[in-house]
Amino acid sequence: MARSLDRIALISDVHGNLTALEAVLADIDARGIERIFNLGDYVGKGPRGREVIELCRQRCEVNILGNWDDFLPDPDRTYDSEAMAWWLAQLAAGQGDWLRGLPFSHDFLLSGRRVRLFHASATSVHRRVRFDHDEAEFLGMFANTPATGDGPEPSVVGYGDTHDPFYEVDRERRTLFNTGSVGNAMDDPTPVYVILEGVVDAELDAPFSIQFVRVPYDVEAELALAARLGMPELAGYVSELRHGVYRGEMNAPGGPKYHRRPRPRQPAA
Repeated sequence: MARSLDRIALISDVHGNLTALEAVLADIDARGIERIFNLGDYVGKGPRGREVIELCRQRCEVNILGNWDDFLPDPDRTYDSEAMAWWLAQLAAGQGDWLRGLPFSHDFLLSGRRVRLFHASATSVHRRVRFDHDEAEFLGMFANTPATGDGPEPSVVGYGDTHDPFYEVDRERRTLFNTGSVGNAMDDPTPVYVILEGVVDAELDAPFSIQFVRVPYDVEAELALAARLGMPELAGYVSELRHGVYRGEMNAPGGPKYHRRPRPRQPAA
């Protein structure tokens, strides 16, 4: 008899949007998925970083460091603004240390494939790799680095950071995917997460799948709460949550720039 497949939910980039996180967790629960891995960026942009951290510590089996998690509570951070100070002050005692102590990456076996998860790239949480990367950037995502450590190199890599979900495969069966964002999705502002399905810890090939799930939520309730709390940069938050338009592009020449998806690399016929 074939073994039943395991399912793992991957969430990323909640960014203080508790309303979106609760909707996604409800969908995960409704599907009967018990294992949740978080790829980072719990805080910043949204108003409830403290509550997001509390809930993720309760619900997520794996929690990984994001770029916001690293620099927002950094005691040596030199850049500051009204919004940065507000988001930092919203954290509870000890949460900044918890964020900065999170692991950089997480590796495991699934259906004969070594999976590696991290936030942004194989070298740093502050180095961004977008969907329109070149071949060298693609291959670099599978390399061992001082940040990831030694060991077998992965054949599947999942990451977040860009808020821009995609899936890509090359001729060597290397698979790269981006989970998109739960709390701050771009282009389509509907929260998105990933379900990995396969046989955990299996060294031999077995069925394997990657599924992207969009979960609608009450965006107006989230924005109303941010306004009541007096969160800075509210206009940028409105632009991103209502329209999926990055706050830095609101006044860009020619209007917002929407990103076209690349054609996935597929094995030759």
